[in-house]
Amino acid sequence: MDLTVVAYIVYLLISVALTVWVARTLSRNGRIFLSDVLHGNEKLADAVNHLLVVGFYLVNFGFVALYLSQDAAVIDARALFEALSVKLGVVLLVLGVMHLGNVYVLNKIRRRGVMEREQVPPVGPQGWTKTPQGPWAPPAPQA
Repeated sequence: MDLTVVAYIVYLLISVALTVWVARTLSRNGRIFLSDVLHGNEKLADAVNHLLVVGFYLVNFGFVALYLSQDAAVIDARALFEALSVKLGVVLLVLGVMHLGNVYVLNKIRRRGVMEREQVPPVGPQGWTKTPQGPWAPPAPQA
């Protein structure tokens, strides 16, 4: 078997395994984060989590497939390892960027929700305060 084909097979096996592992880890641990972002709505958190995982798979498997081709032929073991290290390194970087992008967007949504909760006073107004008196007070309206 040609070493280029071996490089393709090893690249696909490792890339797919890494993508599945990262997606499962993000799905399992991100569910709690999504539940907090979505104010405890478990069904919505599960639905969003599933959609994020599907999108993650589509983007990463698409990238892995597009990045499969190799211009130079792999002629020895050294070239095989070099080709695999470059390809897998780029796949790992893409996985990391995808993960950071997801966390960034979800954190923005979470912060927006926290800001909205903080703007609502815990107790309604109970009355009016008196108008300040003295030289610092605003001038009284003229009729």
